[in-house]
Amino acid sequence: MSSEQTITDRHTGAGDRAAPTATSAADAAADPTASSTTAPLDDLAARLSDGALTTDPDVIDAHASDEALFCPREGAIALVRATSVEDVQEVMRFATEHSVPVVPQGARSGISGGANASPGAILLNVSKMTEVIAVDPAERLVTVQPGIINQDLKDHLAPYGLSYPPDPGSVALSSIGGNIATNAGGLCCVKYGVTRDYVRSLRVVLADGTITTLGPQTAKGVAGLDMRHLFIGSEGTLGIVVEATLRLIPKLPDPFTAIATFPNERSGLQTVADFMAAGGVPSLLEFLDGASLRMLNDYGDFGLDAEAGAMLIMQVDEKPTDSEAAMESFAEVARACGAIDVAYSDDPTDSAALITARRMIQPAYEKFANAHGGGQLLDDVCLPRTAVPEFCDRLAALQESSGLEIALVAHAGDGNMHPSVFFDAGEEAETAKAEEVFAEIMRVGLDLGGTITGEHGVGYLKRAWLPNELDEGSRRIQLAVKNALDPLGILNPGKMLAEI
Repeated sequence: MSSEQTITDRHTGAGDRAAPTATSAADAAADPTASSTTAPLDDLAARLSDGALTTDPDVIDAHASDEALFCPREGAIALVRATSVEDVQEVMRFATEHSVPVVPQGARSGISGGANASPGAILLNVSKMTEVIAVDPAERLVTVQPGIINQDLKDHLAPYGLSYPPDPGSVALSSIGGNIATNAGGLCCVKYGVTRDYVRSLRVVLADGTITTLGPQTAKGVAGLDMRHLFIGSEGTLGIVVEATLRLIPKLPDPFTAIATFPNERSGLQTVADFMAAGGVPSLLEFLDGASLRMLNDYGDFGLDAEAGAMLIMQVDEKPTDSEAAMESFAEVARACGAIDVAYSDDPTDSAALITARRMIQPAYEKFANAHGGGQLLDDVCLPRTAVPEFCDRLAALQESSGLEIALVAHAGDGNMHPSVFFDAGEEAETAKAEEVFAEIMRVGLDLGGTITGEHGVGYLKRAWLPNELDEGSRRIQLAVKNALDPLGILNPGKMLAEI
């Protein structure tokens, strides 16, 4: 058996059953009299901070998953809520000694099942590691632990006149460690980039407990391979980030904000393609279809045009004269594409209200889903901007052929599309249909030159689709890296790389 086959088998096996030692651990967890596992877990507990480890089934179950549907979450034997780097190292040393799988976790706000329990695994949660270790205004750097929430970091930096731009829709819920694990994007990526663009260096605990620093503290540095970026977006399959030094920029200025409403989705998305092609440089360019507008109005008093087929929210944050010019250019392009109405404002209160409404889309979707059978599958494909209008047409055809409600929001400026498929989770046939539609959306994305995930990650939910995107050479490289860094296959098994 080749090394490539070995790690694939370990990954697949660990997703469906525990590794040999972990299997005995899982069996023993079900039988408290089994001393073969009790003793090792007692030994691990003694190495950790007081109270860090629990085997309480109810507590483990409460930490066994993220927000994804259709992803297994059973079989963890323990939860460790780490409070220090040493806790993380001890868990990985123990896991290597006993061949026990480990599932790294943060805030568990993801939607791909990447933080879900695996059989026989220890859940290693770092959400208590929230310290801001240092702020360096001169170098525009901040060093943090992985558990700090993105918005809390932004708030901490404000008095320094500094900004950390990446802002996922879950900015108030998601942690920096989780953002790094999935290379999270967000609303302002169209101008400011994604998480990867702001990571200066990482401290990572490897599978055997070794701690290493990846990346320089300097603005430039090309000494050796750039291992830092290998870990960004690796979804806990290569190591556990325990500290990150992040690049900052001066505090973002108050933006000018425009909204444009359209009779249909395609005209709104064509505006995005044309505006960007004409040289537009928005700091934010978000799309909401008519279904999303209606769901938002039903959720809260947002006053959005419920009759519109689509809406764009566009921001620029240049100096006032340039921002005014950008607004006029956007309005011209939008009207040429058939906009019903275009308006803009330089009032920060107006801007904040619109962005608040945009960030409420997932709670609004959840309310709609709960009223219609409880099922929602939120997809995440990223496309070339020029392919987005055709994607919208094919999505409409898919909605018609399936008979299911599909709503669409998008970080339209960078082509990151988030269609949500709604269904009655109590109906087996409708649930199966929703899964087929979810898969077809990914197929359409690949057909149009896109990727199966722009920012939410592969996790468990999309693991079977990863081979459809990666060519043979890429699959071989990724498995070689995984084998080298995690030879026992114990880090987040059964997830991202399980089927390549």
